[in-house]
Amino acid sequence: MIVRIVGEAQYRVPDNERDHLNQLDDAVVAAVTANDEAKFKAGYDALLTEVRTKGSTLPATDLSTSDIALPHPDLTLAEAKSIFVGAGLIPN
Repeated sequence: MIVRIVGEAQYRVPDNERDHLNQLDDAVVAAVTANDEAKFKAGYDALLTEVRTKGSTLPATDLSTSDIALPHPDLTLAEAKSIFVGAGLIPN
């Protein structure tokens, strides 16, 4: 699957990582719902780190469509409240 981190890059992440990314996404949704800024920041950082470490960066010239788009790395809790809702950004 291809995951875009807005303002950074696109990564090709192995499909077998989807469940783990979904778990991290669910933790971010729970932190946002609880209005817990520390857990949100830690959870979102963990999600971004997982994409960066498990994925391989695609060249900037690659025009592949992203399967998942994650917001910019310096996302605030206030911004996340309109993004990380319900099932989050990574579907089951």
